[in-house]
Amino acid sequence: MNPFQSVQNFIGKANTAFSKVRNAVNTVQGLASGDLNALGFMKGVRGANLPAGAMPTFKTRTDARISTTRGENDWRVKLSVPPQYTNASNSLLSPLFTQTEGAMVFPFTPSILMSHTASYNAMQPIHTNYAFQNYQHSSVDAITIAGDFFVETAEDAQYWIATVHYLRSVTKMFYGSGPERGSPPPIVRLSGYGDYVFNNVPVVVQSFQVELPTDVNYIKTGLSDSGSTSSNALPGSTSGDVGWVPTQSNITVTVMPTYSRGQVSKFNMNDFVSGKYVTDKKGFI
Repeated sequence: MNPFQSVQNFIGKANTAFSKVRNAVNTVQGLASGDLNALGFMKGVRGANLPAGAMPTFKTRTDARISTTRGENDWRVKLSVPPQYTNASNSLLSPLFTQTEGAMVFPFTPSILMSHTASYNAMQPIHTNYAFQNYQHSSVDAITIAGDFFVETAEDAQYWIATVHYLRSVTKMFYGSGPERGSPPPIVRLSGYGDYVFNNVPVVVQSFQVELPTDVNYIKTGLSDSGSTSSNALPGSTSGDVGWVPTQSNITVTVMPTYSRGQVSKFNMNDFVSGKYVTDKKGFI
């Protein structure tokens, strides 16, 4: 190959390379000018992860509150306020009426331990390999309910105080004076998880535990420091009465299902197996 042909080949390769560079520049210019908008490419690129008008948006935050929603979808675990507390709506228990319509509600899904027992007595004759099991009785054991309470407002703190006062009340008999004097602690109704788990189960509260942790903040509720009644005042409070409630705590309640002799005497096993007792609100579990 003569030198002239070599120069021509070099020039040809240079022109090819220049054409590729020019095409690339044209493509970039087309993207920058939005020539590909017709294909929807630039619109998608410009709009990806960008708010309208390129202005940042902010999410509105609200305080967590104890839900008061009721109805057919309300499956929260709750204990009813007994009818013996005739004046409870105007006492420290009033938040249970104003917020959850006459029930002590666990605001968050609690942990529940439930067990049933069938007792047998083993009889084993001499020189036999297997014992004979003689049935004695069946029982529904105590139910333990442990739930967290998160308090963020003075209203939530009032509900926490009402809950503790409620548990203190239902674990005491009607002693001393009063129309119900001499009566044992009242029977309350346990409900939760819809119609097929706990539906109006009659129970007595055997014990409860309230946690007052040291590593959380406490919220003040009651009357203002000046002594004037505020919107956070609890019924029955006097000037200067206040309470401090933990922002996070755990309340554990142990209840025992309790049925009357009249109900038990009319118990029908076939109706129980068929599910008749599930929705009639007699509370058999």
